[in-house]
Amino acid sequence: MAPLSWRHHTLLQALLSRGPLSERDFHALFTAISGGKNPATHQQLFSDTLMKINNELGYLQFDLRACINQYDGTVYYGVVNNISDEESKLGSKYSVPQIAFYKGLLEAIVHEAGNDGSITSIEALHVRIDNQVVIADGTQDTQSRLPSSITNFLFSQKEKTLTELIQDRWLAYTSEGKIGLGIRSFLDLRSWFRSNDIPSCEVCNEAGIKASTCSKEGCNVRIHIYCLKKKFPQRKASRACPQCATEWPQQEGEDEGDEEANEPGGEGQEGPSADPPSRRKRRVKAELAEEAEEAGPSTAVPRRSSRMAKAEEAAAADASQPARSSKRRKK
Repeated sequence: MAPLSWRHHTLLQALLSRGPLSERDFHALFTAISGGKNPATHQQLFSDTLMKINNELGYLQFDLRACINQYDGTVYYGVVNNISDEESKLGSKYSVPQIAFYKGLLEAIVHEAGNDGSITSIEALHVRIDNQVVIADGTQDTQSRLPSSITNFLFSQKEKTLTELIQDRWLAYTSEGKIGLGIRSFLDLRSWFRSNDIPSCEVCNEAGIKASTCSKEGCNVRIHIYCLKKKFPQRKASRACPQCATEWPQQEGEDEGDEEANEPGGEGQEGPSADPPSRRKRRVKAELAEEAEEAGPSTAVPRRSSRMAKAEEAAAADASQPARSSKRRKK
């Protein structure tokens, strides 16, 4: 097998030094190093490049993968460690109580009752860490046997750790100002989500951390907001739950009003004044062109149509302007 080229090294170096990159940035980097070949139009070349990198990274138990930020639907690429053991933990900059704190935050976020995938800052700072410590014999430690680093983990240390986890992108602030999982958690914890029986999305089969749920009590079907558009592409069509056939509720992230506003003859298009002046002019010209084409080669009709066009444009311009309260008198 041929060794990795400088192009492969550049992609890897960017991910290792800068952390996970959005799909837009990663594709732009690939385009720059491949002589202007965009992944959208050169999908096979892009796939072969990533496959070659992963074949080499496999010897080190690393993987270059893509995942979706479930809070905004953005795709990211990053390099992750496929092994989770005590030796790999030694490479972490975080201490034992900090890792225990992160585990507690992780459990609180993924098991959040509303399936919103987020908790408030106050809830985060009150997460317990004493039940996250496991001793050598595999049993959870009791309060009397907990190490001092756990029992003496102060509130101020939690605040500092929370800030560091957000800076390192293990956690992130959501658009509502709450604490959610960061992109590194989505990249690294895919196997953890599955081993801990986190319900998966009905469409993409990934963990449904931030997801919409069926409104029927007892039905555990989850679908990501961005997956709803794939599952129910037509808004006016049936939106039945794939398991219980209950009508699926409309979500804010689906932008319900945009499509209706763009539909011909929809609400908000009651008359000519609803269109901007430039659009009215284009419509009038198009109608006059059709009239001229139907009238044939006669020159009388085009002249009359020209006068009509000017009159209609003047009337449309007057209709779009607010009525004047008074007029100037000529002396």
